Amino acid sequence: MATLGAYSKKHKVTVVGSGNWGSAIAKIVAENTIEHPDLFEKEVQMWVYEEELTVPTTSKHYDAGSKFSTQPHKLTRLINHFHENVKYLPGIALPSNLIANPSLEESVHNSSILVFNLPHQFISGLCDQIKGHILPYARGISCIKGVYVDSEDVRLFSESIGEKLGIYCGALSGANIANEVAREKFSETTIAYDPPPMDSRNPSRNPTPKATTPQGGTPSSSQLDLTAINEHKDTRGKTSKVKLIVPPPELPPIDHALLKTLFHRPYFHAQVVSDVAGVSLGGALKNIVAIATGFVAGLGWGDNAKAAVMRVGLLEMVKFGKTFFSNSVHTGTFTEESAGVADLITSCSGGRNYRCAKMSVERKVSIEEVEREELNGQMLQGLSTAKDVYGFLKKRGKDGEFPLMVGTYRILQGEVKVEQLPDLMGK
Repeated sequence: MATLGAYSKKHKVTVVGSGNWGSAIAKIVAENTIEHPDLFEKEVQMWVYEEELTVPTTSKHYDAGSKFSTQPHKLTRLINHFHENVKYLPGIALPSNLIANPSLEESVHNSSILVFNLPHQFISGLCDQIKGHILPYARGISCIKGVYVDSEDVRLFSESIGEKLGIYCGALSGANIANEVAREKFSETTIAYDPPPMDSRNPSRNPTPKATTPQGGTPSSSQLDLTAINEHKDTRGKTSKVKLIVPPPELPPIDHALLKTLFHRPYFHAQVVSDVAGVSLGGALKNIVAIATGFVAGLGWGDNAKAAVMRVGLLEMVKFGKTFFSNSVHTGTFTEESAGVADLITSCSGGRNYRCAKMSVERKVSIEEVEREELNGQMLQGLSTAKDVYGFLKKRGKDGEFPLMVGTYRILQGEVKVEQLPDLMGK
């Protein structure tokens, strides 16, 4: 367990985003900053996109005689007054040290750890707003599931944030249904963080006696001034465009132990790995597999068929990662971690991609029609991911190597029938 020890400063944490998942993660973080005052400042800022509303009649806080229930108030005021996000996470008590803030610039001020949790389409604009307002040595964790995919490239949300802000950013993903996590029903998650050299092996933080280097040998890490290094590798093994600023030695190092301390709860077990690409890919590719699983469920083929699709899908997820991120992806991220196999199982058991695909077959309509009828304007991530992954594979001549992913796309396009999926998988 990380401890403050000789460090004279503490980390301030800000959660950027306040939807249901953002609020659930903020609850976890705020609980842990209270329990670890040696490492973290108690107060956690949560940036809230401001809007006005009255307390809903279904809320336990509703009171016909209260101005909060009869007149519109700013959401941040309601959150800070009731210690509950009455709109996006109703019925869940939030810690009193979690402060809702409508100002993006104020909420990130002097924060050394930034937790990003908002819809991916807002990343670029939001980063433009806060650039120049954050500590230059801050570090981030992206809780935004998925990746950017087009015919040209696959890009991680965490690396996009890092490049925009000039910081290092890891990722958090897993079988994490926000309402279940918020209600403290047991679950797991995976944090992916590959500490830059100057963060994880700073000899001034972990002093060791200088080793004697044999003539012609390689200097030991204790002899290298790693604080002078501002370069680090990206998930493809290339030198990152970002030149990092070394955090001050007065702060505890942001490493696996500290991140586990920040996110792990008795009801929310966090495992920390270094495979940022694998964790990020798992959150995207599982949606394609979930659609395929929903297709066979809609045909009434039973659990054996669903298990077969999931098995092949998992293998293709591993292969995709090892093919295109060979320098950093580990098979175990997909087969052993919550961000891999566990998230896949959850998505293929009752996630929206699975459910809509199942209903489309049962109703004999397109999945887009089900999406319009059932999701109240929300979008199925699996549809765009299937299309983009197909375009990416096709351009590289790799479409024949991923029969389930490509076959799912072809079914969505109406090129082949759902009943042909086993034949497509077997090719």
